[in-house]
Amino acid sequence: MADTTHTSANTVARPRKSIKWGTVFDHTVLILGSLFMLVPILMVLQTVTTPDLETIKNGPGLTIGTELDDNFAKAMFQASGFSGENTGTSMLINSLILGVGFAVGKIVIGMMAAYAIVYFRLRFATFAFWLIFTTLLLPLEVRILPSYEIVQQMGMLNTYSGLIIPLVASATATFFFRQFFRSVPNELVEAARIDGAGPVKFFIDILVPLSQTMIAAMFIIMFVYGWNQYLWPTMITTDEDMYTLVRGIKQITQDLEGTNVPEYGRANMLALIAILPPVLIVIFFQSWFVKGLTESDK
Repeated sequence: MADTTHTSANTVARPRKSIKWGTVFDHTVLILGSLFMLVPILMVLQTVTTPDLETIKNGPGLTIGTELDDNFAKAMFQASGFSGENTGTSMLINSLILGVGFAVGKIVIGMMAAYAIVYFRLRFATFAFWLIFTTLLLPLEVRILPSYEIVQQMGMLNTYSGLIIPLVASATATFFFRQFFRSVPNELVEAARIDGAGPVKFFIDILVPLSQTMIAAMFIIMFVYGWNQYLWPTMITTDEDMYTLVRGIKQITQDLEGTNVPEYGRANMLALIAILPPVLIVIFFQSWFVKGLTESDK
């Protein structure tokens, strides 16, 4: 009887958990914002699954059709344009090459520049860093004409090197790697020097492994930046077999204008395909991305 009374007393005395309205409000805002951002994608998905004539007649709706497989086949394998070489598969490959080339090139150049600024006794290292950093104030549109002239004179039009090399330098990557290298303990540098590690060995065997999370974070940023490029590929590529997805979608929509029925399903399918690789990379490497930008313990 005493045990029962003691248990009941503890049950009554146990305080109720209060609702944290601030947390509820934060999550509500996040959920509503996510749904608001997903509405255009859902509309595109609905357009992909319905016949083009129905889309023209009724506009985007809420019903899901059965044209998904047909539009996917047309988007990926059916040739378009004047040459007949502009397929979704070729554009996807070109976009992957551009995105990976941008990311790898910018990471390599940024790491080498940051390594020289931090670890070499250069007389004007700080001035060189800030000079590199000020290039962030110069967008692509400001320097696109001289860059195009150089690429044309070097015969790199309609080539992957012409797409990647002129824009491969990155002040953003240099800045982040410089901050990362400055946080590496000096004891580690001295220990490597005592062990006989030269500059190249120290960079490859020590700094590169330590920078894995930062490299992953920079890869995500630079891949998305390269994947979404539109203006530069538009100027550099005139052959249809060199079009990227972002460049080719606009070309396909131009081809669909006129007396023919616009193929909204095919064009929107290419738009969905263009969204997937950056989204998948961000999802799978999200933890690396956050860790690379916030990690302080080396």
